[in-house]
Amino acid sequence: MEALAEQGVTVMFKADAERMRDGTRPWSFVVSGAPFHDALLIRTDAASVEACLDTCLPQLRERGLIIPE
Repeated sequence: MEALAEQGVTVMFKADAERMRDGTRPWSFVVSGAPFHDALLIRTDAASVEACLDTCLPQLRERGLIIPE
């Protein structure tokens, strides 16, 4: 996540206690690009942090962001 921040991207992970109790995708991952990547906005809700990353990291790489393995 530090690598994304260094490229001007804002990253937020959220664990929602209410959704966790309900068993409905409690993790959210949101990436926005201001100020350097204005059109960038990616969001997913998933069952785990890993599932969020599996969904979003390929999209970020497709947009030219460098993400270390």
